[in-house]
Amino acid sequence: MASDDLDAPLGKKRKRKTLNLPVTPPQIVAGLLATTVVIVALWTAIAEDPYGGEPIAVVATRLTTANAKDHDIAAAAGKPGEKITPAATAAPAASAEKAPPPGSKVVTITDGSTGKAQQVVVPPRAGDKLAAMAADPNLLEDSRHGQIPKIGSDGKRASMAYAKPVNAATRSDAPKIAIVVGGLGVSGSVTEDALTRLPGPVTLAFVPYGGELDNLSARARAADHEVLLQAPMEPFDYPDNDPGPQTLLTTLTPDQNIDRLHWLMARMQGYVGVVSFMGARFTATDAAIAPVLREVGKRGLIYLDDGTSTRSIAGQAAGALNLPFVKADIVLDANPLPAEIGQALARLELMAKQRGAAIGFAKGTAASVAKIAEWAKGAQSRGFVLVPVSMMVAKPKST
Repeated sequence: MASDDLDAPLGKKRKRKTLNLPVTPPQIVAGLLATTVVIVALWTAIAEDPYGGEPIAVVATRLTTANAKDHDIAAAAGKPGEKITPAATAAPAASAEKAPPPGSKVVTITDGSTGKAQQVVVPPRAGDKLAAMAADPNLLEDSRHGQIPKIGSDGKRASMAYAKPVNAATRSDAPKIAIVVGGLGVSGSVTEDALTRLPGPVTLAFVPYGGELDNLSARARAADHEVLLQAPMEPFDYPDNDPGPQTLLTTLTPDQNIDRLHWLMARMQGYVGVVSFMGARFTATDAAIAPVLREVGKRGLIYLDDGTSTRSIAGQAAGALNLPFVKADIVLDANPLPAEIGQALARLELMAKQRGAAIGFAKGTAASVAKIAEWAKGAQSRGFVLVPVSMMVAKPKST
């Protein structure tokens, strides 16, 4: 204890001495900030980093460059004496460089230290490509059930807008084979196999009862498949064998069936045509099938007879209505055993050789998808050209 404390009177506290600093706290903070600025400036100068240490990401991309010269555009800019280095121009059309893939974007990047400009081709992301597969709004009209196809004001049809081209390098005289795989959109595993394993020229048909049909249709089209809508129609053993809600029935009036057809058409978009789902009784009844086919043609679509019913008169009705029509020659999985499907594919090849073209239809089982995927790998080496179903359509006569 200090002597001063002993001599101090009782009951009185001794005042403590305060320390007087030569600078105030705000001055300390300002000094620290100034020091930080000096350090950053020195680091930028020493490291020659034009970004001042800012984090950057380096992405491996394909660059398409072109030499760009400085152009004095001071008069246009309204700033005398100022020179601006424009972005590099695109390569000439005669360049050996390949055109950017559809849906890609060209982004101009300028080097901050040198002023050099480069054009970077950014390929489309999966989501962007799906977005590009959205249905053409000019080919849609509103109904009480949702949007349904229509013929555009310029005469454009969905059957043309969503048709897939054939590889121009293929021989024009080679036998052509079209295969349609139906029943998709309900079984997730079979649908996924069809989307990932089948080559683009195979046409995919979706039943209108699955979830996310618009997304599945967009995925199919993004993978270069043509898409068909399967319309459930009355079989002979209905209602014991019921295709599903909004089935087209022979007991309904034409207006009632067309209203149901509009409900079915609104389930998804982007399809080139309609194919029956079951429907042996319906397609054998002229009073029932004819108004429906007329509406299909009115909507700018084609109609495919899947070949499952020998009593179908859809071909005759379509001819009378001048409707774009096509019929499958062989049902590939009438017997769903893999060996039987393989034999059906062999018969399809023989028919294509004899007639120059043939169409196969599959109901869309796991076995048929696997067998068709395996068969398609060697089709070209055997001299066949696999084509989308729209290539096989009998075009209507001009009137």
